[in-house]
Amino acid sequence: MTPSGCDALDFGVFVPQFKTDVDSMRAQAVAAEGAGFSSFWLMDHLFVPGARPTESLESWTLLTALATSTTTIRLGHLVGCNPFRHPALLAKMAATVDQISGGRLDLGLGWGSVEAELDAFGFGGSTRRERAEALGESLEILRLMFAGDAFDFDGKHFQLRGAYGLPVPVQPRIPVHIGGGGRQLTMPLVARHADWWNCVASARDRLEELSGLRGAARISAQYAVGVARTGAERAEVAAATTRRMPESGWGQALVGTPDELVALFAAERERGVEQCIVRFHDFGTAETLELFGREVIAAFRPGA
Repeated sequence: MTPSGCDALDFGVFVPQFKTDVDSMRAQAVAAEGAGFSSFWLMDHLFVPGARPTESLESWTLLTALATSTTTIRLGHLVGCNPFRHPALLAKMAATVDQISGGRLDLGLGWGSVEAELDAFGFGGSTRRERAEALGESLEILRLMFAGDAFDFDGKHFQLRGAYGLPVPVQPRIPVHIGGGGRQLTMPLVARHADWWNCVASARDRLEELSGLRGAARISAQYAVGVARTGAERAEVAAATTRRMPESGWGQALVGTPDELVALFAAERERGVEQCIVRFHDFGTAETLELFGREVIAAFRPGA
């Protein structure tokens, strides 16, 4: 039985690719796969928001490297920044990564909320509403491109003539994850286009309020997580978690021993969350990934 009679719960790990290198990211993806995580997620930024200049790897080319280093774990972004790429190019990239990975791509998208980044790199000049409208058009174009047939598209932001996408993805439908918590701009897009609504960590306290706006999309949510091997480590781990993932951006962290975390995640499952995307206090060392997989993920497997 899963904890407290809850249904099975899916776990992914978010590993933003800054202050690291390709070999280290490969190693973390392989370790996450071995530990039982079902998905591995990157950020999609041209810089690290809120940080001084530092190295960060481009996300789509890195996904290709991870796809060739793993075999079962699903791969994606939380979330991709729609303004960075024309939807026809994005569709071609997504179909190619789906081919490389053997059908393991999840397509996370957002309309681009870090305005300082958009301005710095020449993608600025549009309003938040305009960017949300453009994301809606992009999602329509992606669906048409993935079908493989020639099409025309006449939108406010994009116009295509005789476009088509070949090869098509391996998956009959690449799952679409739309991240955010805005009632006016994001949730209507979720209800219309998404397979998954990714509730950002800062909006988790409004999950029940917002979930009624998601349409048929399933619920995933983001969590800052501190794993204490023993109760004696809890205070130290809690401090590191808060320092690295402040509550202002990540909401209330889940911190505890594995048994305590099982209970905390069981409560999230009761709220309707089907997929938990975690970011760890120590950035996901192999030891933490293995411990979390053995003691927490395993508790939510059917028949556990």
